[in-house]
Amino acid sequence: MKKTALFLALLSTAALARPEEGYRNPPPELKALVDAPNTPELSIDPRNQTLSQATRPGFLSIEQLSEPELKLAGLRFNPLTRASGRDKYYQSLELRPLRQGPARPVKGLPKKLRLASLRWSPDGKQLAFVNVARGGGQLWVADVASNTAHRVPGVLVNASLGFLVEWTPDGKNLLVMAVPDKQGPAPAASSVPTGPSIQDHEGGKATARTFQDLLKSPEDEKLFTYYLTSQPLLVSPDGKTRRNWGRPALYTGLSLSPSGQYLLAETVHTPFSYTVPISNFPTKTEVLDQSGKTVKVVADLPLDDNSPPDFDSVRTGPRSCDWRSDAPHTLFWVEAQDGGDARKAAPVRDQAFLWTPGGEAQPWVSLDQRFSGIQWGDDSHALLYEGWHKTRRSKALLLQPAQPSVAGKPYFDRSSEDRYADPGRPLTRTLPNGHGALVLKGDSVFLVGQGASPEGDRPFLDRYDLASGQSERLFRSQAPNFERPVRFLDTDQKELLITRENLETPPNLYVGDKALTQFVHPAPQLKGVKKEIIRYKRADGVDLTGTLYTPPGYNGGKLPVLIWAYPGEFKSAAAAGQIKDSPYRFIRPFWGGPLFFVMRGYAVLEDPTFPIIGEGKKEPNDTYVEQLVMDAQAAVDGVVATGVGDKDRCAIGGHSYGAFTTANLLAHSEIFRAGIARSGAYNRTLTPFGFQSEERTYWEVPDLYKRMSPFTYADKINEPLLMIHGGEDNNPGTFPMQSERLFQAVKGLGGRVRLVVLPKESHSYAARESVLHVFYEMDRWLEQHVKNAPPR
Repeated sequence: MKKTALFLALLSTAALARPEEGYRNPPPELKALVDAPNTPELSIDPRNQTLSQATRPGFLSIEQLSEPELKLAGLRFNPLTRASGRDKYYQSLELRPLRQGPARPVKGLPKKLRLASLRWSPDGKQLAFVNVARGGGQLWVADVASNTAHRVPGVLVNASLGFLVEWTPDGKNLLVMAVPDKQGPAPAASSVPTGPSIQDHEGGKATARTFQDLLKSPEDEKLFTYYLTSQPLLVSPDGKTRRNWGRPALYTGLSLSPSGQYLLAETVHTPFSYTVPISNFPTKTEVLDQSGKTVKVVADLPLDDNSPPDFDSVRTGPRSCDWRSDAPHTLFWVEAQDGGDARKAAPVRDQAFLWTPGGEAQPWVSLDQRFSGIQWGDDSHALLYEGWHKTRRSKALLLQPAQPSVAGKPYFDRSSEDRYADPGRPLTRTLPNGHGALVLKGDSVFLVGQGASPEGDRPFLDRYDLASGQSERLFRSQAPNFERPVRFLDTDQKELLITRENLETPPNLYVGDKALTQFVHPAPQLKGVKKEIIRYKRADGVDLTGTLYTPPGYNGGKLPVLIWAYPGEFKSAAAAGQIKDSPYRFIRPFWGGPLFFVMRGYAVLEDPTFPIIGEGKKEPNDTYVEQLVMDAQAAVDGVVATGVGDKDRCAIGGHSYGAFTTANLLAHSEIFRAGIARSGAYNRTLTPFGFQSEERTYWEVPDLYKRMSPFTYADKINEPLLMIHGGEDNNPGTFPMQSERLFQAVKGLGGRVRLVVLPKESHSYAARESVLHVFYEMDRWLEQHVKNAPPR
């Protein structure tokens, strides 16, 4: 009898301990926000005549997410479609005149739409795109005049590495990365090993950050070679003419010259690596003529598994190869002059080169920082950008491409952290060859900037004279709207297209005060939400800000608070204290942040400034924990000072590095009642060659790695911690094991902790079922441990 009673008691206990089964839904007000429709995404043709409107679904289904997936060399794709199985492809496509007229669904499309890679022809009369389907992407072309689309017969696009669809400059053909004809079946998978997996290193430093989804076996190599092999193909929109350009190979990039006569092709080749992804594989860059013959081998770089971990270090040899957009076929590239090693002192870091077919590569300009981009204008105008992460310096030079011997003229030299001093980026236009170039008027460019200021972001448009350095303001966003310049619609630069939004209206296109689109709020229940940018100070005097949201109808009283954080490293306290965001931007429903909980009666502080500062030669992370706690305390005090927040009912949460932040704050402070950590990393010894903005390795600063790891202080986590993690997280460093090990540690040490692992999900969550369950978990945790928590 006693044994029976004991058995029944154990059975009852086991039943109580059994985890809940199946996906759960959150309260209706949260579910409705998750299911709010997306606003269409817009694309304007190069001649400014036609507007396309394409809409993505909010989420995939868990069934879609469970389709077959290969994980090879840092890539993930569905072998049945040769495209990503995690992307939310367009499910509708409409065309309309830009200035007026209704949007009309394109006729002739297949019933099951999964559209991607929309590309206008240079004359704007046709729109090419890919429909993701079994066997490979189907190439389609829509005719604007008839508003109908047709499939280009006999073409399957290989998008295992991403979509490549490019019009030829004359608009007569399309260049695609196609599945090779007669490729045959994929290598058969075997459940019986043929031998061990072996990695060998014969000495010499080979530092590499932690990566996911790497090759693991000879079988993986065979699958990688099979699925990544593509054939560059030129095909007419009607499919009647087609020509292979070169041979099938493992192409990772293709680019037509503006003349259309040459093809810049990048391929990878053996030996492959089991420690780094495809971007570090041996890479060959060459120029092919129209017959497919190699005109020039620009580079044939070996495997890169030993570059220094510093952000300013780069691969040796030619890199950033691309065509000069305003010339027929001039190739540009840069090469490191310091061995690619940022830790070496060197007067010249990068050297730029120019090359045209039939000639030799000519040195052009020497840079004392790393090349970061170039914008072409004409023979007398090109803007080249360079920067250095360590010092946060950013520079630009005005160059004359037709006169390479003329020294560059400084355009700006500033701190990349200083948002208030950002001059903006030049507007570009589409040339007749389909390539982009600077909008020029004499020696002037037109700069569009975010307009960061002490009163919030106010985007602007300036006319800037490159010769004199004089600037004229042409436009600035005005309250109570948030307006952004998009492009000029005329060649005289008088008719400016902008987007305009406000707190309750999503972005719409305008010319002057004439609305060209009339999109409405996708979640009108958010209209009563109040938004305010609050300012407060850290204990050491650093100015901080955050965006505070309060529920519709709120008219006083202390609310429970949810703070959603993500730290940033700074070299300047002044830059760290600059205002972000605008009080007039549309309150967009986005599942990835904390905003939805305003509808559950919480005050929400989104994107508060959590700076980790290291001025001069100091490294920010040397005082990471101390600064993090000051940031958090200041944020709570700032919300409480508004009269909105209840100091004794505050929660901290974050995703990725924000999850790392959450766990650290629970371990090192008593500020919060509970925490929510999504897809984080908690033991930095498992990312020994650097993480986030930390460039030093574990062996250089072992104490720092341990001190920054909340796993080290799991015994100090005495507030309830909810951890959520994608079961197939592929973000470098945030292995699912990170959450599993912290859960085991906190559980073993007697803390209150819950771990939710989402099947099939990666670093960001894609399935509707998963996201709804995330909000179910978060809501339940906050209601129990924060809103309705007993007094401390």
